Amino acid sequence: MTAFAFSTVPNILSEPGVTQRLGELIAERFPGTRRPFIVTDPGFVRTGLLELPRLSLEQAGLAPMVFAGVVADPPEAVVLDAVQAARRHEADLVIGFGGGSSMDVAKLVAVLAGSAQAIGEIYGIGKVRGKRLPLVQVPTTAGTGSEVTNIAIVTTGETTKTGVVAPQLYADLAVLDASLTLGLPPLVTAATGIDAMVHAIEAYTSRHKKNPLSDALAREALALLSRSLIRACEQGDNLEVRQAMLLGACFAGQAFSNAPVAAVHALAYPIGGIFHVPHGLSNSLVLPHVLHFNLPEATHLYAELAAVVVPHASGSEEARAQALIVAMQQTAKMTGIETTLRQVGIDEGDLDRLADDAMLQTRLLGNNPRELTRADARAIYAAAL
Repeated sequence: MTAFAFSTVPNILSEPGVTQRLGELIAERFPGTRRPFIVTDPGFVRTGLLELPRLSLEQAGLAPMVFAGVVADPPEAVVLDAVQAARRHEADLVIGFGGGSSMDVAKLVAVLAGSAQAIGEIYGIGKVRGKRLPLVQVPTTAGTGSEVTNIAIVTTGETTKTGVVAPQLYADLAVLDASLTLGLPPLVTAATGIDAMVHAIEAYTSRHKKNPLSDALAREALALLSRSLIRACEQGDNLEVRQAMLLGACFAGQAFSNAPVAAVHALAYPIGGIFHVPHGLSNSLVLPHVLHFNLPEATHLYAELAAVVVPHASGSEEARAQALIVAMQQTAKMTGIETTLRQVGIDEGDLDRLADDAMLQTRLLGNNPRELTRADARAIYAAAL
């Protein structure tokens, strides 16, 4: 058996409604904490779902501050604003509430608030020095898995995205509370859910660092997500289904944090960066076409995953692998999200720029089961039109 290493957050708490006792949890697990700093976005604040967790912090004798300035695909300026706010508050613990953007900013605040390092010095892999503030992550969408990853993505420049990857970005505690996801609209539920499924599929087929633990988590994530996604879109107030979605996204996050994602994400990033298409939807738009491209090198692995997503699939390995691709296409269609690039405002004239940008994602492309050239990237975008 090949040697491998596996890292993840030390503590995960999965319980609907548990954030209503957040103050008690923080006091028990982080006894020295007095001034927690909450990182979130204005949309989540407007839902009113932050009020009970914030109140419970105050009732535990803590003095929380809420920073609600996070935007999708957060630029450096937002991260730096949050860091400055945390320093002014003299924060001694950071809590991320939200989707991937809020949790990514929370990671960077925890790392930078007490550090002399500039943000430009930590881009890349393993560049963070020293310790960070204690960090708690609370996902409010079931998609990114950011609560259990050691990656944060920042928009640098007009459209470019840059990653920070370091062990310090793993949270101390991830809290999965489906009651915070009950208000998610069906299309957001669909896009974030498919994003999580992409994480599982790409982790399972990653050329580097694929291992028995990441495989087991990826399979279980796909099982939970494929059983629950359509129901979560149709029955948005079903707490049991929502908790299954959160758990599936968390497992997928643990999988891809150790066996990294590949060409689906590499081709999705320019769609999000240039055209401001949400990340989960960007992944969904290119997913079936990347899977088709990868078939020559990944048929066996896709056939194994088909047994999870389409248990009734039969026939040859290739037929079962094709069944996985069809199932993912059908899932997107059934949820009602966009399925072509034209539907999000992209046309033939944009393909060269997309292909050029995709080829800059060398960190991701190196993980793909099949080598991908610029011509291949352009052809995939053309097929997705």
